[in-house]
Amino acid sequence: MNMFLHNIPDATIWQGDTLANPQNIADDTLMKFQVVVASPPFSLDKWDSGFLPDEKAKMSASLDPWKRFDWGIPPVSKGDYAFVCHMLHCLDDSAGRMGIVLPHGVLFRGAQEGKIRRTIIENFNLLDAVIGLPANLFFGAGIPACILIFKKNRPNRNVFFIDASGDGNYEKGKNQNILREQDIEKIVTTYQTRAIIDKYSYEATFDEIRENDFNLNIPRYVDTFEEEPEVDITAVKAEIAGIEAELAEIQTQMAVYMAELGV
Repeated sequence: MNMFLHNIPDATIWQGDTLANPQNIADDTLMKFQVVVASPPFSLDKWDSGFLPDEKAKMSASLDPWKRFDWGIPPVSKGDYAFVCHMLHCLDDSAGRMGIVLPHGVLFRGAQEGKIRRTIIENFNLLDAVIGLPANLFFGAGIPACILIFKKNRPNRNVFFIDASGDGNYEKGKNQNILREQDIEKIVTTYQTRAIIDKYSYEATFDEIRENDFNLNIPRYVDTFEEEPEVDITAVKAEIAGIEAELAEIQTQMAVYMAELGV
Protein backbone atom coordinates (compact mmCIF):
# COMPACT_ATOMS: atom_id res chain seq x y z
CA MET A 1 0.00 0.00 0.00
CA ASN A 2 2.84 2.41 0.84
CA MET A 3 4.49 1.76 -2.53
CA PHE A 4 1.18 2.21 -4.34
CA LEU A 5 0.52 5.55 -2.59
CA HIS A 6 3.98 6.75 -3.65
CA ASN A 7 3.43 5.68 -7.27
CA ILE A 8 5.91 2.81 -7.23
CA PRO A 9 3.88 -0.02 -8.80
CA ASP A 10 6.82 -2.30 -9.60
CA ALA A 11 8.25 -2.64 -6.08
CA THR A 12 9.43 -6.06 -4.93
CA ILE A 13 8.17 -6.81 -1.43
CA TRP A 14 9.31 -9.71 0.76
CA GLN A 15 7.39 -10.95 3.78
CA GLY A 16 9.19 -12.41 6.75
CA ASP A 17 11.73 -11.82 9.51
CA THR A 18 14.35 -9.45 8.07
CA LEU A 19 16.93 -10.41 10.67
CA ALA A 20 16.46 -14.16 11.17
CA ASN A 21 15.34 -15.00 7.64
CA PRO A 22 16.29 -12.28 5.13
CA GLN A 23 14.74 -12.68 1.69
CA ASN A 24 17.15 -10.45 -0.21
CA ILE A 25 19.37 -13.40 -1.12
CA ALA A 26 21.00 -14.10 -4.48
CA ASP A 27 23.59 -16.80 -5.25
CA ASP A 28 23.59 -17.83 -1.59
CA THR A 29 24.66 -14.39 -0.37
CA LEU A 30 23.03 -11.14 0.70
CA MET A 31 22.09 -8.93 -2.23
CA LYS A 32 23.95 -5.62 -2.46
CA PHE A 33 22.22 -2.28 -3.01
CA GLN A 34 23.53 1.17 -3.88
CA VAL A 35 20.84 2.87 -1.78
CA VAL A 36 19.13 1.67 1.40
CA VAL A 37 16.43 3.73 3.17
CA ALA A 38 14.68 2.38 6.24
CA SER A 39 12.70 3.14 9.38
CA PRO A 40 12.86 -0.06 11.44
CA PRO A 41 10.87 -0.51 14.67
CA PHE A 42 12.49 1.50 17.45
CA SER A 43 14.47 -0.61 19.96
CA LEU A 44 12.76 -3.86 19.02
CA ASP A 45 12.62 -6.21 22.01
CA LYS A 46 13.61 -9.88 21.53
CA TRP A 47 14.83 -9.17 18.01
CA ASP A 48 16.88 -12.39 18.13
CA SER A 49 13.94 -14.73 18.80
CA GLY A 50 13.98 -16.07 15.24
CA PHE A 51 17.53 -17.38 15.72
CA LEU A 52 17.08 -19.18 19.03
CA PRO A 53 15.69 -22.67 19.74
CA ASP A 54 14.27 -21.63 23.13
CA GLU A 55 13.91 -18.59 25.39
CA LYS A 56 16.89 -19.55 27.58
CA ALA A 57 19.39 -19.68 24.71
CA LYS A 58 21.76 -16.78 24.02
CA MET A 59 22.33 -15.17 20.66
CA SER A 60 25.72 -15.88 19.08
CA ALA A 61 27.26 -14.43 15.93
CA SER A 62 27.83 -18.01 14.76
CA LEU A 63 24.05 -18.48 14.47
CA ASP A 64 23.90 -15.99 11.60
CA PRO A 65 25.04 -17.58 8.31
CA TRP A 66 25.46 -14.13 6.75
CA LYS A 67 28.07 -12.95 9.30
CA ARG A 68 26.21 -9.69 9.98
CA PHE A 69 26.91 -9.69 13.71
CA ASP A 70 30.64 -10.30 13.70
CA TRP A 71 30.98 -6.65 14.83
CA GLY A 72 29.02 -7.48 17.98
CA ILE A 73 25.67 -8.79 19.19
CA PRO A 74 23.18 -6.00 20.02
CA PRO A 75 21.35 -6.35 23.36
CA VAL A 76 18.26 -8.55 23.22
CA SER A 77 15.99 -5.69 24.34
CA LYS A 78 17.16 -3.22 21.68
CA GLY A 79 17.37 -4.35 18.07
CA ASP A 80 18.40 -1.01 16.55
CA TYR A 81 21.96 -2.03 15.71
CA ALA A 82 20.78 -5.43 14.50
CA PHE A 83 18.97 -3.64 11.68
CA VAL A 84 21.92 -1.28 11.14
CA CYS A 85 24.33 -4.22 10.79
CA HIS A 86 21.97 -6.04 8.43
CA MET A 87 21.66 -3.02 6.15
CA LEU A 88 25.35 -2.14 6.20
CA HIS A 89 26.12 -5.68 5.05
CA CYS A 90 23.69 -5.12 2.17
CA LEU A 91 25.43 -1.97 0.91
CA ASP A 92 27.24 -1.97 -2.42
CA ASP A 93 30.98 -2.03 -1.73
CA SER A 94 31.84 0.74 -4.17
CA ALA A 95 29.07 3.35 -3.89
CA GLY A 96 26.64 2.16 -1.25
CA ARG A 97 24.83 4.78 0.83
CA MET A 98 22.15 4.44 3.46
CA GLY A 99 19.73 6.54 5.51
CA ILE A 100 17.99 5.08 8.55
CA VAL A 101 15.65 6.60 11.17
CA LEU A 102 16.45 5.54 14.74
CA PRO A 103 15.93 6.66 18.36
CA HIS A 104 18.62 8.88 19.89
CA GLY A 105 19.76 6.08 22.16
CA VAL A 106 21.83 4.57 19.34
CA LEU A 107 24.06 7.67 19.53
CA PHE A 108 25.23 7.25 23.11
CA ARG A 109 24.22 3.91 24.65
CA GLY A 110 27.25 1.98 25.85
CA ALA A 111 28.12 -1.70 26.41
CA GLN A 112 27.72 -3.80 23.27
CA GLU A 113 26.03 -1.03 21.30
CA GLY A 114 28.95 1.26 22.07
CA LYS A 115 31.38 -1.34 20.76
CA ILE A 116 29.42 -1.77 17.52
CA ARG A 117 29.20 1.99 17.07
CA ARG A 118 32.93 2.34 17.56
CA THR A 119 33.66 -0.45 15.08
CA ILE A 120 31.46 1.15 12.43
CA ILE A 121 33.24 4.49 12.84
CA GLU A 122 36.81 3.52 13.68
CA ASN A 123 37.38 0.31 11.73
CA PHE A 124 35.16 0.81 8.71
CA ASN A 125 34.61 4.60 8.46
CA LEU A 126 30.99 4.20 7.38
CA LEU A 127 29.13 6.92 9.32
CA ASP A 128 28.79 10.13 7.30
CA ALA A 129 26.19 12.22 9.15
CA VAL A 130 23.86 12.41 12.16
CA ILE A 131 20.67 14.48 11.85
CA GLY A 132 18.62 15.18 14.97
CA LEU A 133 14.87 15.52 14.42
CA PRO A 134 12.11 17.07 16.57
CA ALA A 135 10.11 14.99 19.03
CA ASN A 136 6.60 13.76 18.20
CA LEU A 137 7.30 13.64 14.48
CA PHE A 138 6.19 10.09 13.74
CA PHE A 139 2.90 8.34 14.45
CA GLY A 140 3.13 6.19 17.56
CA ALA A 141 6.55 7.51 18.57
CA GLY A 142 6.60 10.68 20.67
CA ILE A 143 10.32 10.51 21.41
CA PRO A 144 12.76 12.47 19.24
CA ALA A 145 14.43 10.52 16.46
CA CYS A 146 17.53 10.93 14.35
CA ILE A 147 18.65 10.02 10.87
CA LEU A 148 21.98 8.26 10.46
CA ILE A 149 23.58 8.46 7.03
CA PHE A 150 26.20 5.89 6.09
CA LYS A 151 28.44 5.79 3.02
CA LYS A 152 31.00 3.45 1.59
CA ASN A 153 34.38 4.79 0.42
CA ARG A 154 34.16 8.14 2.16
CA PRO A 155 36.90 10.69 1.29
CA ASN A 156 37.64 11.52 4.96
CA ARG A 157 36.75 10.42 8.49
CA ASN A 158 34.73 13.47 9.57
CA VAL A 159 31.10 13.12 10.68
CA PHE A 160 28.62 15.91 9.97
CA PHE A 161 26.05 16.78 12.65
CA ILE A 162 22.76 18.64 12.21
CA ASP A 163 20.39 19.54 15.05
CA ALA A 164 17.04 20.24 13.40
CA SER A 165 15.07 19.84 16.65
CA GLY A 166 15.15 23.45 17.80
CA ASP A 167 12.28 25.93 17.72
CA GLY A 168 11.86 27.46 14.29
CA ASN A 169 13.09 24.34 12.49
CA TYR A 170 9.66 22.68 12.45
CA GLU A 171 5.97 23.42 12.87
CA LYS A 172 4.41 22.51 16.20
CA GLY A 173 1.14 20.64 15.86
CA LYS A 174 -1.56 19.81 18.37
CA ASN A 175 -1.04 16.05 18.11
CA GLN A 176 2.03 15.80 15.92
CA ASN A 177 4.89 18.06 14.85
CA ILE A 178 5.64 18.64 11.18
CA LEU A 179 8.75 19.25 9.11
CA ARG A 180 7.74 21.88 6.57
CA GLU A 181 9.17 22.06 3.05
CA GLN A 182 11.57 24.84 4.10
CA ASP A 183 12.70 22.78 7.09
CA ILE A 184 13.46 19.77 4.90
CA GLU A 185 15.21 21.94 2.34
CA LYS A 186 17.38 23.49 5.06
CA ILE A 187 18.43 20.05 6.28
CA VAL A 188 19.21 18.79 2.78
CA THR A 189 21.09 21.91 1.69
CA THR A 190 23.11 22.05 4.91
CA TYR A 191 24.05 18.40 4.57
CA GLN A 192 24.97 18.68 0.91
CA THR A 193 27.13 21.76 1.41
CA ARG A 194 28.30 20.69 4.88
CA ALA A 195 27.87 24.29 5.97
CA ILE A 196 28.65 24.97 9.62
CA ILE A 197 25.78 27.02 11.06
CA ASP A 198 25.78 28.32 14.62
CA LYS A 199 23.49 26.26 16.88
CA TYR A 200 22.44 24.11 13.90
CA SER A 201 25.31 22.15 12.32
CA TYR A 202 28.92 21.16 12.83
CA GLU A 203 31.49 18.88 11.19
CA ALA A 204 33.36 16.85 13.77
CA THR A 205 36.74 15.33 13.06
CA PHE A 206 37.52 11.72 13.83
CA ASP A 207 39.82 12.88 16.62
CA GLU A 208 36.98 14.83 18.28
CA ILE A 209 34.71 11.80 18.14
CA ARG A 210 37.44 9.57 19.55
CA GLU A 211 38.03 12.06 22.38
CA ASN A 212 34.33 11.72 23.20
CA ASP A 213 34.79 7.93 23.33
CA PHE A 214 32.65 7.57 20.18
CA ASN A 215 29.63 9.08 21.90
CA LEU A 216 27.59 10.75 19.16
CA ASN A 217 25.13 12.63 21.34
CA ILE A 218 24.41 15.71 19.22
CA PRO A 219 24.79 18.38 21.97
CA ARG A 220 28.43 17.30 22.29
CA TYR A 221 29.05 18.69 18.81
CA VAL A 222 26.30 21.25 18.08
CA ASP A 223 26.18 23.85 20.85
CA THR A 224 22.57 25.03 21.19
CA PHE A 225 23.03 26.64 24.61
CA GLU A 226 21.26 29.98 24.97
CA GLU A 227 22.60 32.36 27.61
CA GLU A 228 20.05 33.65 30.07
CA PRO A 229 19.57 37.43 29.86
CA GLU A 230 21.42 39.34 32.57
CA VAL A 231 19.17 40.26 35.48
CA ASP A 232 19.07 43.96 36.46
CA ILE A 233 19.03 43.61 40.25
CA THR A 234 18.36 47.33 40.81
CA ALA A 235 15.34 47.24 38.52
CA VAL A 236 14.03 44.08 40.20
CA LYS A 237 14.36 45.64 43.66
CA ALA A 238 12.53 48.75 42.48
CA GLU A 239 9.75 46.60 41.00
CA ILE A 240 9.39 44.62 44.25
CA ALA A 241 9.27 47.85 46.28
CA GLY A 242 6.56 49.20 43.99
CA ILE A 243 4.50 46.02 44.37
CA GLU A 244 4.87 46.09 48.15
CA ALA A 245 3.78 49.77 48.28
CA GLU A 246 0.77 48.98 46.11
CA LEU A 247 -0.11 46.00 48.31
CA ALA A 248 0.13 48.15 51.46
CA GLU A 249 -2.19 50.72 49.92
CA ILE A 250 -4.72 48.05 49.00
CA GLN A 251 -4.58 46.55 52.50
CA THR A 252 -5.17 49.99 54.03
CA GLN A 253 -8.19 50.55 51.79
CA MET A 254 -9.52 47.08 52.63
CA ALA A 255 -9.27 47.89 56.34
CA VAL A 256 -11.39 51.02 55.78
CA TYR A 257 -14.04 49.00 53.90
CA MET A 258 -14.11 46.33 56.62
CA ALA A 259 -14.53 48.99 59.32
CA GLU A 260 -17.47 50.54 57.43
CA LEU A 261 -19.06 47.08 57.27
CA GLY A 262 -18.48 46.60 60.99
CA VAL A 263 -16.37 43.54 60.46
